[in-house]
Amino acid sequence: MKQGKILFGGLRSLDRELNGEPWRDARYTILLDENTFQCCLPALISSVGVLQEAEFIEVPSGEECKSLEVAAQVWQTLLEGGADRRHVLVCLGGGSVCDLGGFVSAGFKRGIRHIHVPTTLLAMVDAAIGGKTGVDFGGVKNSIGFFFPAELTVIDHVFCDTLDTVQTLCGKMEMVKTAAVADPELFRGLLARDGDLPVQAIREVARLKTRVVKADPYDLGIRKILNLGHTFGHAIEVYRGMPHGLAVGVGMKVAMYLSMKKLGFSESVYVAYSQWFESQMNAVGSVVPKFTLKDIEQMLALMRNDKKCADGDLCCVLLQELGAAVIDVYVSDNEVRDAMLHL
Repeated sequence: MKQGKILFGGLRSLDRELNGEPWRDARYTILLDENTFQCCLPALISSVGVLQEAEFIEVPSGEECKSLEVAAQVWQTLLEGGADRRHVLVCLGGGSVCDLGGFVSAGFKRGIRHIHVPTTLLAMVDAAIGGKTGVDFGGVKNSIGFFFPAELTVIDHVFCDTLDTVQTLCGKMEMVKTAAVADPELFRGLLARDGDLPVQAIREVARLKTRVVKADPYDLGIRKILNLGHTFGHAIEVYRGMPHGLAVGVGMKVAMYLSMKKLGFSESVYVAYSQWFESQMNAVGSVVPKFTLKDIEQMLALMRNDKKCADGDLCCVLLQELGAAVIDVYVSDNEVRDAMLHL
């Protein structure tokens, strides 16, 4: 599976790219949600000339768009519009739009090209990179999907100005996660920094993820390190309705606690992360959630359906130390109960 190109030059670089030979005969449809229709579409079509005549398909914002029903509606619209294999779907939005757009592109006519234009920090550093597509099914997040990379992913930091503080923090959480498993120095730098993140840090995290994905495109080995905190985070996201990035932030706290107990992970790093996480949550008016045993039992059932688990056993990514993640670590129900109660 060939990974697509990442353009760090913003929308102008996309305009130059689409005037090149591989795109001469392409027809375009822009997939977006109600938020990006208002806040981001004008910047896209004013900067990229070939998209000024493109049609667009609007879907619900957030996780709500990631369903087979919405995917079927998009496929129907493409069919009615006469789309063929030359058609290109431009996914303008956050992680949910990128997940849905990749899924739709993989299934339509056995695969059409798609381009990601991520408009959230989380999508820029995570969801739009790596070729994972998916929709939610049966109450389980991303339970149906394909590996189908975008031809192009365009990182333009101008869209960060459209985000609220919670959306920005969601992206920071994914940046900290990637740094924790791949770059200890960057991890410490992110925790030490207040306020806006430098553009270079966003680009570095995107490059780190790309490097890991290229080494393991189908998520069979080393790429699993990027799932740090996600076994717990996905369950919290579904159970509490938390934004994905914040839920992953909680999941990382659980994973680091288990890493201390099982692998001798540094307590000082766990404390430093916990203090940073709590201060960031307080700054956006959120609190670290607390769970009862009843809550945890219901989330354990969600965790067992996570695609990273096997034969009903809970497997997760833990840290021996920063930059040294251990994949497929079995954890017992009682260990999860203990860790989540310590939140």
